[in-house]
Amino acid sequence: MRIRPLPTQLVNQIAAGEVVERPASVIKELVENSLDAGATRIEIEVEQGGVKRIRVRDNGRGIHPDDLALALSRHATSKISNLEQLERVSSMGFRGEALPSIASVSRLTLVTRQAGTDRGWQLSGDGREEAGGLVPAAHPEGTSVEVRDLFFNTPARRKFLRTEKTEFGHVETLVKRLVLSRFDVAFSLKHNRREVLSHSAASDRHEQERRVAGLLGPAFLEQALYLEQEHMGLRLSGWVAHPTFSRSQADMQYFYVNGRIVRDRLVTHAVRQAYRDVLYHGRHPAYVLYLSVDPLLVDVNVHPTKHEVRFRDGRQVHDFLFRTLHHTLAGTSPGQGVDQETGEILSAAGVARQDGAPVAGGETHPPGEQQQPFRFQLKDQRAGYGASLALQRPVPAAGVADGKPGQQEIPPLGYALAQLKGVYILAENADGLVVVDMHAAHERITYECFKREWAGEGIRSQPLLVPVPVAVSQREADLAESNSDLFRGLGMEVGRLSDQALVVRAIPILLQGTDAERLLRDLLADLVVHGESVRIQQEIDQVLSSMACHGSVRANRRLTPEEMNALLREMEVTERSDQCNHGRPTWVQLGMGELDRLFMRGQ
Repeated sequence: MRIRPLPTQLVNQIAAGEVVERPASVIKELVENSLDAGATRIEIEVEQGGVKRIRVRDNGRGIHPDDLALALSRHATSKISNLEQLERVSSMGFRGEALPSIASVSRLTLVTRQAGTDRGWQLSGDGREEAGGLVPAAHPEGTSVEVRDLFFNTPARRKFLRTEKTEFGHVETLVKRLVLSRFDVAFSLKHNRREVLSHSAASDRHEQERRVAGLLGPAFLEQALYLEQEHMGLRLSGWVAHPTFSRSQADMQYFYVNGRIVRDRLVTHAVRQAYRDVLYHGRHPAYVLYLSVDPLLVDVNVHPTKHEVRFRDGRQVHDFLFRTLHHTLAGTSPGQGVDQETGEILSAAGVARQDGAPVAGGETHPPGEQQQPFRFQLKDQRAGYGASLALQRPVPAAGVADGKPGQQEIPPLGYALAQLKGVYILAENADGLVVVDMHAAHERITYECFKREWAGEGIRSQPLLVPVPVAVSQREADLAESNSDLFRGLGMEVGRLSDQALVVRAIPILLQGTDAERLLRDLLADLVVHGESVRIQQEIDQVLSSMACHGSVRANRRLTPEEMNALLREMEVTERSDQCNHGRPTWVQLGMGELDRLFMRGQ
């Protein structure tokens, strides 16, 4: 067969296969063009899930009439003109493929009017190589693109489209992601002439959170922690949900890089690691996060639809994301309040530690039912129990001056009233009733104590009686050799036997008895994919978690009032104490309003 150039129409239809998968893909490309045109209002209308008709109208800068024909030509763009601009691209799109690709598989009409002009212009195409001629058209400042009969001339692709309901579901999901990407732009979406969503521009935090709540539901925002952190040119802001607000699917995860929604393995891994020991097994975290980075340090041109990105320094980005989120989630304890106006974490409340040691629950115990009493100083016993009694005195009637210290200085978890079935502690705080799962709470306290002690000593090694040889690829052997310091820091001694063989001579002492070969292979896999590994720490954390479980107070163990109050105070000063080591909640609050509703008071 001789080599010959493909017809322009066929080239465009092939390109359409990369960027136009379904109606939602069309909307993504058109809306991103509108954003690049400086639009502050974008209206989206679809019929029959977008298969019959799509129209995207904006109030952006519009297109010069002399450029309209080029707008439907491949590799024609107003967004870059040289290599330097390509390397620092900050627009949503720039390849110049979307419009000609869409026009090659649909009946497309483009109407535009530049700002400051008194006339609009229209250009049409129906899948043929040559677009129709320019004609004057009435149109406000901005641009409208109407796409009809998607894939009418490529029936094979049309067969892959799903039902109207399914296709509109994809459209709605995409539009939600776009609406969350730009708070400064107003959006509306109509399906079959019925308005599905409408959001005006959000200029401040309060309005932005209203938009988030409208899209993800008020429950997300009620359980979300707001964060804003900047370091070495990286800036992360947004909302992360409390670990107890987890999902069965990864359907509430929105991550934006310079305003572009991305699905990136590095990002997903960093977030997952931050939630590592506070998320229930098999559950997924929820978040809306925005990462700002110098465009020179991120490549957005690694995928036709730009869903994936590549960071120049992936390890730095991974570490920044992990540390920021890990620090934010460390504040999930009763003593870490959240500002109701800003959503930001407040400084810890509750009893401070003495001499750096926990006031309760820090001792370890061998497995078994026999347990030692809590450590709690006599003055603390009397103070805690006395305050508990003061709390139970009648509350002053309305109009009576406040001022009793016992009522003004109530800790976040209040004071213990009783123990229920040897499992739960019932306590009274300023808001009502607190119910604490005493084993789950003490397990987290003990676990965090173990982690602090282990971090202070470092990861100590245990030489293997018989070194373990491991056959690997040359790339993995080179990787292990270049990361020898990393392995030593993790408590492992790894040597090289040959081009494709390594040997494990020592492992962390806490992991003695583990499969050394499996551990090394997992570490190397982490290094290949993510450039780093926290697998050793994960393995150690699992051991510490098991030890904490055995060393924590058991169900059916009767606690004195002093011991119950000691546990409450320790929860208030322990990081992540809202969840046990397995991600289950350790306490719940029942406010007076909820209790009143149970007994129909005031109805």
